[in-house]
Amino acid sequence: MLLLRLSAQDLLTLNKRRRMVPHLAARYRHFQGTDVSRTEREAWAESLVQLAEDLVEAERGNVEMIVECAATVDAPEKGQTPLIDAVLVGRHPETHLPSFQLVELKRWSSVTRVEAATAELVRVPGIGKPKRHPALQLRNTFRMFAGEQGPLRGITAECGGFAYLHNAREDSVRPLLDTLAPTGAYERVYTHDNRDQLLKDMRGHFAEDGAASEAERLLARMNLRNTPLLDAMIRSRGEDTVFTLRREQQKVAASVLERADRVLGSPDSSNPPSPDERAVFIVTGGPGTGKSAVGLHLRARFEAAGRTVKYASGSRAFNGALKEQVGYTKKEFKERFSFFSDFVQPPEPPLDVLICDEAHRMRERTEDRFRREERMGTQPQVDDLLDAARLTVFFLDESQTVRPNEVGSVSLVEDAAKARGITPLPYRLREEWRCGGSDAYIRWVRAVLGIEEGETEWTPDGLMHVEVADSPEELEHIIRSEAEAGATARMVAGFCWPWTRPRGKGRSARLEADVRIGAWHRRWNAKSDHFCEDGAVPPSTIWSVHPSGIDQIGCVYTAQGLEWDWCGVILGADMVRRGDRWVFRKGQWSQDPETGVRRVKVPGSFDMKLRESKTEADFERSVRHAYHVLMTRASRATVLYSTDEETQRYLKSCVGEVEIHGLRPTWENLPEEARKAHLPRPGRRAGRRRTAQARPATDTDLRLF
Repeated sequence: MLLLRLSAQDLLTLNKRRRMVPHLAARYRHFQGTDVSRTEREAWAESLVQLAEDLVEAERGNVEMIVECAATVDAPEKGQTPLIDAVLVGRHPETHLPSFQLVELKRWSSVTRVEAATAELVRVPGIGKPKRHPALQLRNTFRMFAGEQGPLRGITAECGGFAYLHNAREDSVRPLLDTLAPTGAYERVYTHDNRDQLLKDMRGHFAEDGAASEAERLLARMNLRNTPLLDAMIRSRGEDTVFTLRREQQKVAASVLERADRVLGSPDSSNPPSPDERAVFIVTGGPGTGKSAVGLHLRARFEAAGRTVKYASGSRAFNGALKEQVGYTKKEFKERFSFFSDFVQPPEPPLDVLICDEAHRMRERTEDRFRREERMGTQPQVDDLLDAARLTVFFLDESQTVRPNEVGSVSLVEDAAKARGITPLPYRLREEWRCGGSDAYIRWVRAVLGIEEGETEWTPDGLMHVEVADSPEELEHIIRSEAEAGATARMVAGFCWPWTRPRGKGRSARLEADVRIGAWHRRWNAKSDHFCEDGAVPPSTIWSVHPSGIDQIGCVYTAQGLEWDWCGVILGADMVRRGDRWVFRKGQWSQDPETGVRRVKVPGSFDMKLRESKTEADFERSVRHAYHVLMTRASRATVLYSTDEETQRYLKSCVGEVEIHGLRPTWENLPEEARKAHLPRPGRRAGRRRTAQARPATDTDLRLF
């Protein structure tokens, strides 16, 4: 947990815009569940700003300030681990090691000793109970910060700490400074009178450069910088799990595994349970809460234990990217993964475990005009999935349903399970790890789109970046530049232009430039399962991971479940801002009688499935959710552009000024430690057979979500 990560000079810039305190207050409320007191707000406005000003005056404005940071990586519950007012992060000027200073900020102007023989407890005017000497707080906090659950565990670094009473004169706080006070590397006290010494010490603790690199390392050790799912799977080659689950995720996985032994029988049990025993889990959570991480972790554990298990998804894009990028052979992939539509005929005997990811994309029933009659569903699709296994786990997020015929919901699964006499076990994943670890950004997206109430003015937090391009050409230039520099990047758009099928057959088929904004014309990703234009355009299932995918525009159906460092999002005419509300529109096209190419006649949505919505509310909900998915695909930066002038002005008013010092996380601006290109797809070897072997996670494991 942390509330803000900025350099000292950026924090001062943010404060001048009167955005620092509101941002900290909103983050505090999110993590702690209560509103912060007025006293704490005043302390932030005064003490944090004073500390940042001192760093700038000491010519160390580059030093990163981690504000209100948890002392441990995995706090068991809210409020059960102390918070550090500020952690200063940089690089030591002499040893070149990471350098950290833990800071307790106090606005005390005077104190008196409680007991004559010690200064461990002092009285502060206006505060009823005696307070511990701040040096003792720092001592205990450091032990946790560098302990088994702390982010500094096992690393070599320069580290110290101090209390800063910037309002106080030495004579008025003498008990904190005299010979009876605690002493040590973490027990220094600075006041207004020895501020010059503080500035000198800051120059001695921190070099003029290297702070951003060390902050990136710290964020990774705090589990705030995530390993993309596909990279983690490539590293493991699908054989085991490298996912270090966190808090709620651990509880969900442990509960499912424990229940599995009861339902399926423990491998070493002499009394097997009844084959009619069943169990259903419903795990809900927003984008980046780790649903897929938990699901893939469970798949590996069950496979290692010899269970028959399948990992099913409602997303062709997710499955296609997984198959292509991880390097499975066709046979290997089919043994492990499937689609919801594959269970019209239940396996005999039933699977031990069926894991259903993206379960919000379940249909009312399995139907496809290209399927043979015996492959068409005759009952609700949720019943197909429940019939397929003795233990079924559904992972879903109701805010990601993007078509009216996607009916996956908690109530749907609950009703279907209860009809079988099964009481489903619900779990909720609340902590969001996507978008650079910035839950503030995810909440901002939901507020801007009107999905939920919240603050629509974006505040840079050092974790996620957002900006608005002035034109589609500028958006493309930004995204292409980052891709060429080494970052992962894609352009996506609302479904606001007709989508022409490839003209011609096979690899020679050509794509039409359907996405047209003025003189800027670009192609959608290929609407095919094979390469087009002589191999220059990848099929839709792997557009998200193929190098040539940067040349086409993706949509919600090819982006859902995936992520990139940078994502350019084009908002079209299906959702436009008018005054203080969103207006939703359906488009119309005209068709060239000779070529059959369709062009926009009336701007709006061209998603045929949405145009068939039963109600306007269904249509509006699906459009909002589609943009919610598109705007939460980036792990470092989102670039927005709207084709509608009034909507463009609204977005700019929400985002505000973005050029704050070096916060724009271009590949060039990122420290070397943050420049992690995605791993290449491993080669396939014919006849290879993976054997899953679950193992305990080690400290060198990648941390996902």
